[in-house]
Amino acid sequence: MAGPLSGTAREPATGVDGGPTAVRPLQPVLSAVLRTGGLFALLARRMLLLAALLAAVFAAIELLPGDAATATAERGESPADLGHRRHLLGLDRPVLTRFADWMTGLPTGDLGTSAHGEAVAGLLARPFPNTLLLGGLALLVTLVVSLGLGCLAALKPGRLTDRAVSATATGILALPEFVVAVALVLVFALWADWLPAVTLTGADGAPTSWPMLVLPVTALSVPQIGWNTRIVRAALADEAKAPHMETALIDGLPRHRIFTHHLLPGALPTIAAGLATSTGMLLGGAVVVETIFNYPGIGGVLAGAVADRDSPVVAGVVAVTGAVITGVLLLADLIRAWASGGRI
Repeated sequence: MAGPLSGTAREPATGVDGGPTAVRPLQPVLSAVLRTGGLFALLARRMLLLAALLAAVFAAIELLPGDAATATAERGESPADLGHRRHLLGLDRPVLTRFADWMTGLPTGDLGTSAHGEAVAGLLARPFPNTLLLGGLALLVTLVVSLGLGCLAALKPGRLTDRAVSATATGILALPEFVVAVALVLVFALWADWLPAVTLTGADGAPTSWPMLVLPVTALSVPQIGWNTRIVRAALADEAKAPHMETALIDGLPRHRIFTHHLLPGALPTIAAGLATSTGMLLGGAVVVETIFNYPGIGGVLAGAVADRDSPVVAGVVAVTGAVITGVLLLADLIRAWASGGRI
């Protein structure tokens, strides 16, 4: 694919630097978004979607065989003891009533009480920051590598570099995180003995050294790098076909300025949307990766909660991860508004 940056610059003219994809100040754009109310409407829709997801979580746990009382019961408990435990856990009430009670505490940060009598918010307080660290580092690696590879391929359309990057990205995006994780353990931990295969934690519940993060972060990042590299490549290719790109070249702007002030800003909304989508995939894949590497995140908490049929804990995990994903999606929407002049 040929693009404006692969042509030859001509004599300078005027009128391009203020074009539709030139870099804009952020404050006027945010003011325009707030005036139209589009941001609040979008946030309200996302909150309703999250509430529906939480309701589905409660319903799904309810459909599993057994309940929290039987799953956490000790050996030898009588039916009367189980009945008393069900009453203490509120399992003798309709699931809709329990869900409504749980939702009323959500705005205040009260995520309910687990089947073992612990506050869910306190139960997640230590492992969730570890999961955020793992997912955040993986997102950063994904951003840097995919942006670099996608730009490299887009600037050399149709050449060997472009074909190699595109083929490699297509291949690795099809790899599940657990396959990448197992391969990394075999190669770098067992065969080469360069990096630890498991994560050791200190007194604060965090990993004791940074090398323990390398393999989990890589396992999470690799599939998302493939996905986002293709998104960056396609977004830049589409933007390169826009009429104002040819105009910028005719006006004689330096190629690096065309790229940084016109091509990349125009592709930024699509790139941001792809990264925002990857946030949910990274947090979802973290559950599996944490189990493989014995990482002290919410993966173990979630697995135990599902085994115990512990609806408040499962819903609490979904709520906090959903809040993070909603925040990232909102940031992507603001980037789109910035690039489009205030329209969401």
